Amino acid sequence: MAEVIEINVEERTQIRTAYEEMIAAMRVSYSEEDRAQMDRAFELANYSHRHQRRKSGEPYIFHPIAVARICGEEIGLGTTAICAALMHDVVEDTPVTLDEIQAEFGERIAQMVNGLTKLDSAYQHESQQAANFKKVLSTLIVDVRIVLIKMADRLHNMRTIKSMPEHKQLKIAAETSYIYAPLAHRLGLYNFRSEFLDLCMKVLEREEYNTIARKLQETKASREEYIERFIAPLRERMDELNIPYRIYGRPKSIYSISNKLKKKQVPFEQIYDLFAVRIIVDVPPKQEKMACWGAYSIVTDVYQAVPERLKDWITIPKSNGYESLHTTVAGPDARFVEVQIRSERMNEIAERGFAAHWKYKGVSNQPDIYEQWFESVRDILEDPNSDTVQFLGDFRANNFFNEEVYVWTPDGDMKTMPKGATALDFAFSIHTMVGHQCQSVLCDERIVPLSYELQNGDRLKVITNKQQKPNKDWLKMVKTGKARSKIRQALKADRKEKGELGKEALLRKLKNLKVEDTKAAFEQLANFHTDRSHVDLFYNVATEAMTVAQVLEPFIVENGKLVAKAAELPTAPAPSAPAARKRNPASKIKGHSKLMINGEPGDQFEYTMASCCNPVQGDQVFAYLTANAGLKIHRATCPNAENLMANYGYRIMKAEWVSTTESSFVVNLTLTGLDSGKGVIEQISHEIGQMDLNIRSFNISAKDGYFKANISLLVRNTDQLFLAMRGLQNLDNISTVSRVE
Repeated sequence: MAEVIEINVEERTQIRTAYEEMIAAMRVSYSEEDRAQMDRAFELANYSHRHQRRKSGEPYIFHPIAVARICGEEIGLGTTAICAALMHDVVEDTPVTLDEIQAEFGERIAQMVNGLTKLDSAYQHESQQAANFKKVLSTLIVDVRIVLIKMADRLHNMRTIKSMPEHKQLKIAAETSYIYAPLAHRLGLYNFRSEFLDLCMKVLEREEYNTIARKLQETKASREEYIERFIAPLRERMDELNIPYRIYGRPKSIYSISNKLKKKQVPFEQIYDLFAVRIIVDVPPKQEKMACWGAYSIVTDVYQAVPERLKDWITIPKSNGYESLHTTVAGPDARFVEVQIRSERMNEIAERGFAAHWKYKGVSNQPDIYEQWFESVRDILEDPNSDTVQFLGDFRANNFFNEEVYVWTPDGDMKTMPKGATALDFAFSIHTMVGHQCQSVLCDERIVPLSYELQNGDRLKVITNKQQKPNKDWLKMVKTGKARSKIRQALKADRKEKGELGKEALLRKLKNLKVEDTKAAFEQLANFHTDRSHVDLFYNVATEAMTVAQVLEPFIVENGKLVAKAAELPTAPAPSAPAARKRNPASKIKGHSKLMINGEPGDQFEYTMASCCNPVQGDQVFAYLTANAGLKIHRATCPNAENLMANYGYRIMKAEWVSTTESSFVVNLTLTGLDSGKGVIEQISHEIGQMDLNIRSFNISAKDGYFKANISLLVRNTDQLFLAMRGLQNLDNISTVSRVE
C-alpha cells in the first residue's frame, strides 16, 4: 500500500461530503436502521483505511465510497450491498478480520465481503489472477450482488487508472476487456460494458481512441442538427398515439465506432451511423408490445426501412434479458440511421441489467433466463479437477457470447444457444447424460454430424446409446463451456479408472523400496513427469506409455524417502514473476538497445519479437516471460494480449522503446482493390521501392475484378509504417490497406 500520510481536516470534510453525496444518490429507499448500519460500515472502513492512500495521493477511503455510489446510483443496489461495497477492501488491506465483520454486521454482509476479498498469495496456483477471478465468478450462484459490486469496483479503478504506471494500466485494461466487459454484457449492464470497452481502448489503443474522440467532438454540432431533423417528423406522428414517450439521439461508443472502421476499412468521414435514435414508451406491461410495434409502424411510414436489419428482441428477448425492437431506416440525405424502440421497463432492464430484472420478475411471460444461466455456471463449477485457467476458458465459452440462435426440441420447447454451437452442444444443454450418451442428432428428421452448426429454427432430436462414451475428438466439436467441461470430466474419470492398475503397480514398487510416505512420493513423481497430474501419471503406467522403472529412474531412496538424483528436479510454479534470463554478453546486439525492460537496457535479456503480432518500434508493447524461450515482446493490441495479461500477469514485464534506427521490424499488410489487369503488382512494388522499403514476401490473388494482396515489409518504426500505408492507400484502384493484427 502507498506511503502513510495522516488525513488532514480538509480531507476529513471532503470524505464526509463524498459519503453524504453517495447516500443522496441511492435509488432505493432505506429505513433509519439501514442508515445506521451504513454509517457503521462507513466508520469502520474510514478508520481501517485511515493510513492508506491511493496512487493518486488521495485518501484511500474515497475509493470504497465511489464504489458504493456506483452500486447505489448506477446499478440500483440496496443497503446491504452498499455496506459490503464500503468495506470491500477492509479484510484484504487492513487488520480487520471476517469474524469481526460477521459479529458486527451479520453473516450475509460478511459473506459478501469475503467474496470480494482476493485469495491470499500463500495459495499456490498456476495463475493467481485466474484463481481470484474464479473465486469471484463462483459467487454468481451464491449472491449475484457480490459480482455486481466487483464490477463497480473495477469500473472505478478503470475511471481512475491514469495514476497507475503504464505497464500496470495495460494489465488492468486487458483483465477488464477479457472478463469484466463480457460479464457486464452477460448481466445486461450495457452502460458498464460500453464504458469498460471505451476505457480499455483508451489504454490499449490510445492514439486511435484520441483520434476518434477528437473527430466526434469536431462533428458534434452537425450530428446534433441532423438528429433533430430526423426526429422532427417522427415526433409529430408519435404525438398522435396519445401515449407518454421519449425520443432522443444517443451517440455510439468510441469502441463500437473503432470496430466499424476496422470492419468496413473506411475513413471516419465515411461512417454515418455514429448515433442511434431511441424511442421509449411509458405504458403498462400488457400494452408494451402493441405500443412498440405502433411506434415501429410510424418510423417505417416516415422513413424507408432496411428489411434485413429488423431485430425483434421483444417477442424473444436475448439470453441476458434484453428486450427491444431495432430497425435501420434511410433518413434525410439517404443516411442509414438505427432506431431502437422499447418501453420504460425494458429500458431500465437494458441499463441496470440483473439488478432491474428482480424488480420486474414475473412481469414477462418468458422463463427466468438468469436462473437457466446460473444452472450452467453450476455445471462448470462442479468440475473439481479443472485448473483455474481452464475454468476461466470454459466460463468465457459458456457465457460470453453476443449472438444467439434459437432452436427447438421435439416437444416444441425453444432453447437459446450461442451462435456457432453444434449439435453436440445441444445434446449437453438438454442434460449431461444425454450429451455423454449422444450417438447421433436428427435435425428436421434427417441425421446431421455431431459437429453440425446450429441454425435458427432447427428442430433437433438426440438419439442416445448407453454404450456411447465421450472421446477426445468431441472437444473439437463443441463451443459451449458446459459441454467442454463435462467432456473433460468424463475423459478424466475414464483415465482415472484405467489408471488404478498403474497406481497399484507403483504402490507395490514403492513399498518394496521401503518408501514410507507413498503419498508424498506420488506427489514428487507427478511433479516431475506429468505437470502435477496424478491421474496422468497412473494412466501412463497403466497403458505402458511409461514403465515403473522409467518413472522411478530419476530418483533414489534415502531414509525411506524419494530423493532426486540430480538438482534439475522442477518445482511447482509459484505465482510470482520468474527471473528473466540475462543475455550472454557475447551475444549482445551491436549498437544502441532498442528496448528498456523493467527499466534496464533490453540487450541484457534474451528477448525476441512475438510472431503473433510483429511489434514495430513505436508500438505500445509489453514483455512476457515464457517458460523456456526467454522474453517475448508483444503489442498491447496483440490478439493474445488479453489472455496473457489476464491469466499470467505475474509473467508480464514493463517494456518501452528507446530511440534507435538501426533495426528493421517485420510488418504484415493486407491490401484490397480493383483488379485492373496488368501492372497491379508492378504499381505496388514500385511504390514500396520508392519509399526505400524491403519486401519479405508478396502474395496476391484476384477474382471477378477484385484483388487481395498480403505483403510482408521491413520497416524501422511506426512512423515509417504509417507513411507506407498512406502511400499505398493513395494509389489508383487501391480500396483498403490494413495492418494484420
